[in-house]
Amino acid sequence: MAIKVYLTIDTEYRSGAVAHGDRSDWRGHFEKSLLGRGRDGDVGIAYQMDVMDRYGITGVFYVDPMPAMLWSVEAIAAIVQPIVARGHDVQLHLHPEWLKLAPKPIVPYRGDAIGAYPLADQIALIGQAKQWLIEAGAPEPVAFRAGNFGTSDDTMRALVAHNIFYESSFGGGAPYSPCSLSIDPNRLTPVAHLGGIAVPVSAVADRGRRRHAQITAVSVAEMVAAITQARDTGQHSFTIVSHSFELMSRDLARTNTIVDRRFQTLCAALADMDGVISADFRHNPPQVEAHPGTLPPDNFVQMAGRILEQAAGNFLYGRA
Repeated sequence: MAIKVYLTIDTEYRSGAVAHGDRSDWRGHFEKSLLGRGRDGDVGIAYQMDVMDRYGITGVFYVDPMPAMLWSVEAIAAIVQPIVARGHDVQLHLHPEWLKLAPKPIVPYRGDAIGAYPLADQIALIGQAKQWLIEAGAPEPVAFRAGNFGTSDDTMRALVAHNIFYESSFGGGAPYSPCSLSIDPNRLTPVAHLGGIAVPVSAVADRGRRRHAQITAVSVAEMVAAITQARDTGQHSFTIVSHSFELMSRDLARTNTIVDRRFQTLCAALADMDGVISADFRHNPPQVEAHPGTLPPDNFVQMAGRILEQAAGNFLYGRA
């Protein structure tokens, strides 16, 4: 049985960099956070699409429109239109901490996690963000991921009110997630919830715990093993997470060659795996699954390789 793999990219300006830098012009922040422009070249979304296109992989780009409060929809269109033009999927992302920087916030500021806001405020925020995303050139979104994974049951209710039925912030049992959806914390597969579908970010085994299937967090060997396990046990989907600036050093000055190589190798591996379909939410969305999903057992050889690789990356490029 084939498994649908969703390679998702949280695509965003970094609010922290804006808070401590120039707020007047989005273009410099676009070069760093979106183009991934360092002194040795670009490794942001255009580069990531180049790699994905090379291997026939479809990307799901969760785009945060909230900086439109500061810079207008023009700053969001610069992100959205090239993604749409190249045939990749644009869905909705939302970091409410941008309300701190806006001259006229949509709702009174209450925190960095959208799930902590009253339902009415969440409905207002999601409705405005959806409108900006569409004005920027995206098709109407059908899927959502909260900034910092900070979603809640009221977030799901607000999304359904806006005809957005897929919510992909749930951590799949990974520790320390601010997501507060009231579903089984060990769930690894999509599940119906409050009129929508919660689509967990997938995970790999890590010494009795779990790690998000994030490109900076796990090795390609661990990722492939987890996808293989999911496919062979009848799971229908697997969700990987990354960021528009994830292939850069911590200070955004240069390419993190370790993570860049990991990204390229993963795309090549997905293209070569039997029974794996590169999918997006618009044309081939995930389905509710009866089984909660299983992880492969710890592989200490793969784990040791990842730990050594992470240590080298932290030493050379700053801690992720």
